[in-house]
Amino acid sequence: MELRPIVTEEDYRGALREIDRLWGAEPGTPEEAQLDAWVSLVEAYEKKHHPTPQLDPVETIRAHMEWNDYTQADLARLLGSRSRASEVLNRKRALTLEMIHKLHSEWGIPAELLVRPYDLDAA
Repeated sequence: MELRPIVTEEDYRGALREIDRLWGAEPGTPEEAQLDAWVSLVEAYEKKHHPTPQLDPVETIRAHMEWNDYTQADLARLLGSRSRASEVLNRKRALTLEMIHKLHSEWGIPAELLVRPYDLDAA
């Protein structure tokens, strides 16, 4: 397939096939350059046509816990107490700067994903 902008879903599927074909290309080869170009084009198309919703900070923590097999007990150890972890996960308590720092420095969650505004449960 000729390297060109992705305009249609058919172009998109073709680009994904090209990425599959080129996957594992040797570094420094023309095939690797093509792979990089296709990946960039696919990323741009997906950003425009298949945007992923941004998670709020609590959803981000939950997703990170799931991906890394962390439990609520792990979060409690990080935040200092079981009740604090529960309150954060149940949107009863807002994240503090100290909590955000710990989540970032110890769990590697990007701070910019944790500092966004989000709704607390008013109940």
